[in-house]
Amino acid sequence: MRIKHHLLAIAVAAASIAGVLTATNDSPAAAVPATIPLQITNNSGRGDPVYIYNLGTNLATGQQGWADAAGNFHAWPAGGNPPTPAPDASIAGPANGQSLTIRMPKFSGRVYFSYGEKLVFKLTTGGLAQPAVQNPSDPNRNIVFNWSEYTLNDSGLWINSTQVDMFSAPYAVGVQLADGSTKTTGHLKPGGYNGFFDALRGQPGGWANLIQTAPNGSVLRALSPLYGVETGALPANAMDDYVNRVWAKYSSETLTVTPFTDQPSIKYFGRVSGDVMNFTNSSGVVVTSFQKPDSVSIFGCFKLLDAPNDQVRGPISRTLCAGYNRSTLLVNPNQPDPNNAGFYLDTVTNHYARKIHAQMADGKAYAFAFDDVGAHESLVHDGNPQQAYLTLDPFN
Repeated sequence: MRIKHHLLAIAVAAASIAGVLTATNDSPAAAVPATIPLQITNNSGRGDPVYIYNLGTNLATGQQGWADAAGNFHAWPAGGNPPTPAPDASIAGPANGQSLTIRMPKFSGRVYFSYGEKLVFKLTTGGLAQPAVQNPSDPNRNIVFNWSEYTLNDSGLWINSTQVDMFSAPYAVGVQLADGSTKTTGHLKPGGYNGFFDALRGQPGGWANLIQTAPNGSVLRALSPLYGVETGALPANAMDDYVNRVWAKYSSETLTVTPFTDQPSIKYFGRVSGDVMNFTNSSGVVVTSFQKPDSVSIFGCFKLLDAPNDQVRGPISRTLCAGYNRSTLLVNPNQPDPNNAGFYLDTVTNHYARKIHAQMADGKAYAFAFDDVGAHESLVHDGNPQQAYLTLDPFN
């Protein structure tokens, strides 16, 4: 499933950052314990029960499974075809106004939370099938839920809020440092939850069709534009006009990509020839080429904008994906564009991402897979985490 692409991006970023920290930190890092506490606080204002799930990959063994409230790992049993029900991995969450502390093991995975009903997970022959609410027959379609993504390993904790797949139940994440201070991200501005949906309803071009409602008419979530295009809720040509203008511009001009902030001397130069944008290195050698991307490739940061875990195509593709979604490629021939004041200003842009960032208290979000280009993502990290936090925020 495509959600794995984002988890992989987080894991790769974590490994990269960990390497930098190891190389630059003069003092030896404190050993990260086998588990750390995760305090879950329910400030939602809702009276329905909350269910918590800690699912992911055990970094010691590579097995997929879940962790119980004490942080003990349980591997998933074999799945089937058709998929078979997964064991009940739910943890009873805190009531409104209360907190609960569980333990997080060394995982790369997700902490799900749902309101009112338990989530339905199934196992296929390839492993766990995550909820896919873009499918109207998914058993989780009418449940209010969301998740945070995290990696906890020997180099520390990376935990983020995400809207890559959908915007739904509001929450924030945090980490407590050794000195007692806390880093946090993911909180909406006051009124931001309703403000986002109101703004999406007012956006012409089918963007309001991303909103999913329950049978009683209440709002459940907004799907990402990737799923909007795939389900027909958003036009398949949503980004075509912008891509055509980018193609015209760089048929006669050069697009310069400097993908590594710590290595400014590494640059790649893009020029369009026909249906292909070729990138050369400083020696003039073609290092990779991209076909003209469609809206699905842009919104999903995959397919024609695939980003392998290498040192050339992947970093260039990440930069292009960010530039297309933020509509900065026409206004700045040097990418990535560091100035977020110029993001999303074109009439053709990722309006879903634009409206999410506009409602975040710190302006940061993971509204598409490579929203971390330029450090605009809702992520907190510490190499010696004392505790993590997940705060379920009010809906109004």
